Amino acid sequence: MSLDLPFAHGGPSLTGRLRSSPDDFRVEEILGYGPDGEGEHVFLEVEKRGENTEWVAKELARFAGANLAGVGFAGLKDRHAVTVQAISVQLPGKDEPDWSAFGGESVTVRSLGRTRRKIKRGALRGNRFVITLRGIEGDRAIAQARLSAIVEQGVPNYFGEQRFGREAGNIGQARAMFGGRRVDRSKRSMLLSAARSHLFNAVLAERVLSGHWATPIEGEVYALAGSRSFFGPEPTTDALAERLASFDIHPSGPLWGRGEPPTSHAAAELELRIAAADNDLAQGLAAAGMDQERRALRLHPDDLTWRWLDDAVEVTFALPAGAYATTVLREVAQF
Repeated sequence: MSLDLPFAHGGPSLTGRLRSSPDDFRVEEILGYGPDGEGEHVFLEVEKRGENTEWVAKELARFAGANLAGVGFAGLKDRHAVTVQAISVQLPGKDEPDWSAFGGESVTVRSLGRTRRKIKRGALRGNRFVITLRGIEGDRAIAQARLSAIVEQGVPNYFGEQRFGREAGNIGQARAMFGGRRVDRSKRSMLLSAARSHLFNAVLAERVLSGHWATPIEGEVYALAGSRSFFGPEPTTDALAERLASFDIHPSGPLWGRGEPPTSHAAAELELRIAAADNDLAQGLAAAGMDQERRALRLHPDDLTWRWLDDAVEVTFALPAGAYATTVLREVAQF
């Protein structure tokens, strides 16, 4: 991961290779719900290796004789990985096909039963990862300390480099779009997201440098873990401190849009200063009709464990939807 952003725990002590093979990057969806037991949709568990989600969805529709519009999934999963995700296929009044005859070595399908509703985009609680970094070199003792610090404190919740395109080219394209260049509707959404992510990362980077990415500053607005809800600003109390310590809430940063951020005092001053430094992006987002939203500045991976292999380390953890596994790993290893 090559984004030039400050580290919270001193920087990585290892180098290694990420995704030497798809089996080294395993992702399993956490939906938080399952099939109802009845309904016109079939709830499938799909494991794929080296295939993209949209291609699998099209092939499932073709195989089942279903309308592609009736195939649902919560999110796109990485092609260069082994991924397990739920996909629903609408089959009103029809029997299920023999799913074991679908695909080949790269895709395995298992029916979990019927459900009343199509799986919707974004209906995702999180993802569980098992990631192996191979060919590692460097100080394992320091890396061990970094991993322990992540368990205790979390990591800065940066947007990963995937959001910005090759060599961060999406930011330049967003500036051109805001300057009047016409883009396709689908690309417009991607560029708006990249611009918001860039401003958020800039705010978070400054708070990492000042040591306040995991602790509140004056005028703080708090994000509620596992949701898009936020509250504040309000002064720090013992009750808020306890909630911060238990990772129930986190300091938050701006996803830029129309109007003023909800922060005040030092927090608002920082966010407005960062927005002014990239005024074309901030004004472009506002003109595009985006609303002010918030994102947690701190990311805490759940159930983080690791084991050392001969020339590798295997790391297992779960993250909420919208968080990046590479944001966790970058604190430990350069890859």
